[in-house]
Order: sequence, then C-alpha cells, then structure tokens
Amino acid sequence: MSMRDFIGRYGTAVAGLLLIIFFVAFAPNFATTMNIVNVLKDTSFLAILALGFALAFTVAELDLSISEMASLAAVVCGWLVQLQYPPLVAVAAALAVGIVLGSVNGYGVTVLRIPSLIMTLGTAAIAKGFAFMITQGVAFVGRWPTGFTGLARGYTFGIPNLVLWLAGVTLFAWGLVKWTRTGAHMVATGEADEAARLAGIATARMKRIGLLLAGVLASITAVLLAANLSSAAPNMAGDYLLYAIAAVLLGMTMFEPGKPNVPGTVFAALVLKVLGNGLVLLGQPYYVQDIVLGLIIIGSVAFSASAMKKAAFKV
Repeated sequence: MSMRDFIGRYGTAVAGLLLIIFFVAFAPNFATTMNIVNVLKDTSFLAILALGFALAFTVAELDLSISEMASLAAVVCGWLVQLQYPPLVAVAAALAVGIVLGSVNGYGVTVLRIPSLIMTLGTAAIAKGFAFMITQGVAFVGRWPTGFTGLARGYTFGIPNLVLWLAGVTLFAWGLVKWTRTGAHMVATGEADEAARLAGIATARMKRIGLLLAGVLASITAVLLAANLSSAAPNMAGDYLLYAIAAVLLGMTMFEPGKPNVPGTVFAALVLKVLGNGLVLLGQPYYVQDIVLGLIIIGSVAFSASAMKKAAFKV
C-alpha cells in the first residue's frame, strides 16, 4: 500500500488518535478512569444511533427522523415505566415505535416514491408531535426500577453495560453488512440501485430493511437513554441528530473512504465525544463544539459529496 493510499484510508483515523493523545496530555483530568468511562458511555448512545443512520445510508437513503423517533420511543418507554408496567413491556413498546416508524419510512420511500429526505422529515415532525402530546411538554421523571435502569447504569464483569450494548450492536451491524447476503445486497443497492435491480436484487426490500434498522436502533438508543437518566422528555434525543450525521460522514473518510462503514462510524463517534469532552475540560466555550461540528460535517461531505448527493436528491 502506497503512502497516498494509506493516508486516504487511515489518515482521519490517525488524526483522531492524535487528538485523543493531545487531550490525554493537555486536558486536565481527561485520562481519569471516571472521565474515560463517561466518554465511553456517551459514545455508546451516539454510536448506536449513528449506526442506524449508516445502515439507512448504506442503501442510499437519508433518515433524518432518527432523533425524533428516539425521543418518542423514550417517552413511550418512560410513560409505561412511570405507570409501573413491567420493564419488559416498556422496552417492547419502545422497540415497537422504532419498528412502526421505520416501516412507515420504508413504505413511503419505496411504495409512495417520496424522497427519503422529505419522508423522514415528515416522520420526524409526526414523532415530535406525538411525544409532546403524550408528555404535554413535561418530562417523565422518577425512581424507576433497577431492573430497567440497570440496562444502562449497570456493569457486567466490571464492564459498563452501555459499552457492551455498543459492542453487541456494532458486531451485529458489521456482521450484517460484511458477512450476510442481505448485507451484500444492501451495499449493492446503495452503490447502484438500478444495476442491482437488473441483477435480480430486491432493491425496494433492501431500502425498507435499511430504514427499518434505523428505526430499531433509534429505539434501542431511546431505551438506554431513558434507563440511564431515569427520565424521558419529548426532545431528549434532539441534539443527537447532527452528531450522528457527523459520525457517519466522518466515518466515511476512513477505512472504506466514500462509503458508510461500521468501524468508521463507531470510531468517528468516539472522536466526536472525545473532542467535546476535551474542549470542555480545556475551558472552551460551549459554542466552540458547534463550530467544530459544522466544520467536520462540511469537510466530510466535501470528501464524499457524491454519496450524500445521491441519497438526498436521487441524482
């Protein structure tokens, strides 16, 4: 592999590692065990949500409803926990939200032929409305059962459960894309849907699967958020959308340049959370994070503009 190829494939990842080393050296208390665990926990929420966006993007569709779906799923889950329903029922209801809305997105895109950019924006508005209708704008907060909160706050063999959830979702997404026929068909659909259709691949079905998985992973994120905070608010996942998009786009600049990929998405999510945490510890104003995030999104899209353009506008 030439140096140019190495930089193209791993340059962003190396830059991310150097950024982590910089914060370890210069940010006060960055390298403490408590801070590292907190960064990994925060990364888990973002990375799981971002992997859902990445799977939809793999089939050349944009799902801009992931954060609002997550907020609605969290509200439904928290509502049922607050009403003292068994945690299993609450979790199942949250997953149902993601399955239903993900399926609706898939139906709208493949049957009604609505561009995913528009379809998912509409779904996001509907989900947001239902979340506020259920809560009346007031968050559900309480001393919730440890059987529920332990999903996010607990430890297994000394490892935070959130990290284990992230590892499990990452392995599932990576295995799906790299080791299954469905994953290969999803990739083919995203790269050239007409050629894939002529080759006998059910491209519409692949697009529905991608959008469905985005909804399911949004619901999993919602359950973990609600369990970790012992609360559920109608806008609790709203701030995650841009970060999830940034994680996927930044991930497309490494490992498999120009393509949404699982390891790139997860590592980019970690880099974004390290960046935010490190800037705070260095005493930088909160708005610096927004400026840097915007620059990352613009730079990442410039690197892989054709993929984003195809997904957003079908050209």
